[in-house]
Amino acid sequence: MDISSGTGVAVSVEVIRALVRGSVHDLCVPGHEPPVSPPGRPAGGTHAPCRRLFKLLLQGSCRFDCTYCTLRNSRWDLSLTPGEAAGLFLGMQARGEADGLFLSSGVGDDTESVMHDLVETGEILRKQGYTGYLHLKILPGAGRADITDAARVADRISINLEVPSAGRMSEVTQVKDYRSDLLTRLSWIREARPFGHTTQMVLGASGETDREVFRRVAWLYGRMQVSRVYYAPFRPLPGTPMEDHPPAPFWRAWRWYQLDSLMRTYQFGPAGLEVLFDGDGMLRNQDPKEVLAEIHGPVDLLTANRTDLLRVPGIGPQTADRLIAERAAGGIRDLSDCTACGVNLKRAGPHLVLGGRAPAQRPLSDFTA
Repeated sequence: MDISSGTGVAVSVEVIRALVRGSVHDLCVPGHEPPVSPPGRPAGGTHAPCRRLFKLLLQGSCRFDCTYCTLRNSRWDLSLTPGEAAGLFLGMQARGEADGLFLSSGVGDDTESVMHDLVETGEILRKQGYTGYLHLKILPGAGRADITDAARVADRISINLEVPSAGRMSEVTQVKDYRSDLLTRLSWIREARPFGHTTQMVLGASGETDREVFRRVAWLYGRMQVSRVYYAPFRPLPGTPMEDHPPAPFWRAWRWYQLDSLMRTYQFGPAGLEVLFDGDGMLRNQDPKEVLAEIHGPVDLLTANRTDLLRVPGIGPQTADRLIAERAAGGIRDLSDCTACGVNLKRAGPHLVLGGRAPAQRPLSDFTA
């Protein structure tokens, strides 16, 4: 059975299904990344909200040998031309089945040719009038010119580091070079699209500690101007060398997203977050904000600075700013004033004092019912 694309090109359903299945492990949540419009960006794609993201590989073969990946060392004769991929997506968009495209690919023997096809697909879409969300994957070993061209046509570009260091990469592949294939390309991506690119870490595949991941992520946000890091808990896949490897707990990825929020949204510096790791360099299964609040002790609403307020569970950046403004106006007298500023007292109450003493008020349940 074939599907007729938006440009009249017939594409095999079996090929499409296989290339869609191969894309499922790449993470992307458009609309949950900071919108970026770099100076000098030509007219064309925009970072529009996207609710139905279509994820697709351009080709299924891959020369890399990553031990956790089903595409490793594959020679699948499954691929789409740029015209087929663009037409397929435009047809889906016309039918209301998708309003954003995430396009990746296996890394065949000719990386340059595949990168050219990825970029050409984006160019076809833009020439056809598509202005919605487009995310293009940068392949390990990609050329600098192709990275520049991908940044020109796409809203987001990304390259997956997967592991925190060259040493950890040697645990999962003997072919991919961490510094040359990934870090060098990441520096080119930063130049082509500062704060407009993402990456992904696989947790639990290489024996890495959370402290190792943390130091790499801090570097990514601080030096490489990454807009978002995604975290995937390792899952053993049938037919791979790691099919008997124990899976990483889902809670580890969840705690990582919470820690990431402290770094990315709350702008906590790395030095203040090192206390979150245990003697083995791992995170505990507890909200990192709760851990920080327990370590640092209660915060006085009448004297705390913004950083101290942000360490309190139930107080976010906007709420902290409202508290400070209300306090300057003399409006913080009891817990009810805090709730008016947006404080979640069910979470924040145990970590707050007022003038050095726990606020004497009616039960917290009155505020959290």
